[in-house]
Amino acid sequence: MGYHGAARGADWADHVHFSTKPICMACDATGKVYASVLENIEGENLNTAEPAEVKQVWVVTKIHGTERYSLKSHHGKYLSCDKFGVLSATKEAISHEEGFAAMRTDVGSGWAFQTARDKYIGIDDPKSGGTVEIRGDAEEVGFCQTWTIRGQARFKKKTKKEENMLKDRVTRKDLEAQAGVKLDDNQVKMLKKARREGRFHEALLDVRVKYGKHDKFSY
Repeated sequence: MGYHGAARGADWADHVHFSTKPICMACDATGKVYASVLENIEGENLNTAEPAEVKQVWVVTKIHGTERYSLKSHHGKYLSCDKFGVLSATKEAISHEEGFAAMRTDVGSGWAFQTARDKYIGIDDPKSGGTVEIRGDAEEVGFCQTWTIRGQARFKKKTKKEENMLKDRVTRKDLEAQAGVKLDDNQVKMLKKARREGRFHEALLDVRVKYGKHDKFSY
């Protein structure tokens, strides 16, 4: 018994895996926070999880001047945790109760969310088949306090490798059109590398000069 959670988007959703049913942290129009079953997921692989409705989506923003984050629901209210560990999303402004610290855990590549009272958000293990509840009063981080975050691709910070891959997305046809000649594999590789390193125009000019395709006004 336990869970993983996750977040998505411009919009982020917190996805949880409890028992055999993947669930996520959701919020209704009144601000009630509850565990919602994930429908858009391949088996129990949380890396494939996607929100099925806006209730499962949260906007995560770093609070200026702090190391904490706010989570805004689909109806524009902020996630809050009171002194009893009860979560809700009814606040229109951010106070200390609407700020959460995010930290890496030792469980896989998961995250833990710490409240303003140094407690942790997690699953409250239901007794005798009771209702699964998400609370913010755990004393320490364990499996039930570990979240797997899922974010929309356009909000993810690209790694250097990913940036280079994007720069490489030019076809042989594009390069040959610019060079004005047929290119071999080594020349294509060289021009792509030059694009990544910011010296594409110089490399392209070298190719054109070699094949007599240079511009008479180029230097």
